[in-house]
Amino acid sequence: MNTQHGPILVVEDVANIREFLAVTLRFKGYPVITAANGSEALERIASEPPALALTDILMPKMDGYALVYHLRTSPETSRVPIIFLSATYVTPEDQEFAMSLGAFRFLEKPVDADELLRAIEEALMEGPKTTPTPPEQELFYRGYRKRLETKLRQKNAQIARTETLLKTISNDQRPVFESLLKEAYQHREAIQAELDDLNRILASKQENVQPDEPTTPSL
Repeated sequence: MNTQHGPILVVEDVANIREFLAVTLRFKGYPVITAANGSEALERIASEPPALALTDILMPKMDGYALVYHLRTSPETSRVPIIFLSATYVTPEDQEFAMSLGAFRFLEKPVDADELLRAIEEALMEGPKTTPTPPEQELFYRGYRKRLETKLRQKNAQIARTETLLKTISNDQRPVFESLLKEAYQHREAIQAELDDLNRILASKQENVQPDEPTTPSL
């Protein structure tokens, strides 16, 4: 295994999944560092650059899309191989956007451990043949907002269906669906927070665009 340039970074907000991934990788002999979200991951990377990053997408504070764009636009981390893991962003459009950020692989959760370990080994052995080129900032923001808006609509539809279903099911079934509804609310909150942050960034950029100053005519 080729980890002489640093540990594997695991970025996952769900504690038991984060711990499972870390234990699985350490059992195979990989050094591992972990983070609960993109913001925390950037702090860890500043002091300990990774050989590879394994990241979820839907996370609070900073999601996987934003994290990877930060990595790709920094000279220090632009060549770090990225493997995305996701149970929420799984449509072909979601995966296409993830791969446009220079990801090595995209795996859906629940992840098969053997498939994950093969992907990690391949990423560490092969590495990027060229430095992955991230999309231009405007293209990234446009694609990122579209993914967030689409996922928010899907999550709202899921919540509406579950809320309607809760009115019709028996009491012994309610705990399972209430748990699913609670998780959906949390996901919607995280997506909305990312979308709000992105819209603030875009609004700020619009405000900073000044019209050309008129030239003073010669006398």
